[in-house]
Amino acid sequence: MLNPETIQMIYQLTLAAFLGMLVGFEREYRGKPAGLRTYMLVAVGAALFTIMSVESSLGAPYFDPSRIASQVVVGIGFIGGGLILLKGDRLEGLTTAAGLWATAAVGMAVGFGFYALAIYATVLVLFVLWALRFVEIYIHKGKSGANHEDV
Repeated sequence: MLNPETIQMIYQLTLAAFLGMLVGFEREYRGKPAGLRTYMLVAVGAALFTIMSVESSLGAPYFDPSRIASQVVVGIGFIGGGLILLKGDRLEGLTTAAGLWATAAVGMAVGFGFYALAIYATVLVLFVLWALRFVEIYIHKGKSGANHEDV
């Protein structure tokens, strides 16, 4: 039978997957290289590493749960770096990499139990990806040969 702690962890992973899915849906809809599954996996992975970090530190006064969490950031940086490409004079994948980085942070927030913060951050990320896209297009409108990445 599942104990309350395990049920809580399952809830956390499910919430992280859902929030990652929301951001991933936007990227998938735009036809970006990292989409629905990638963003969900990043959010779930970040949440799982964070949960394991927090739970494994119980009763160990010398254990620092931030050590595992900090390595999540390093790992996401590595993945994000692989998405950024320079094609001629055009930079591609920067917004996708930043979105993965932010989604990992959302997953970590869920893993640490900051649910309202994670939900709000997801809404903010979606605002940046949707609404500010139109602002960017407006700014670049009329500029001949304007290259803007990953909008």
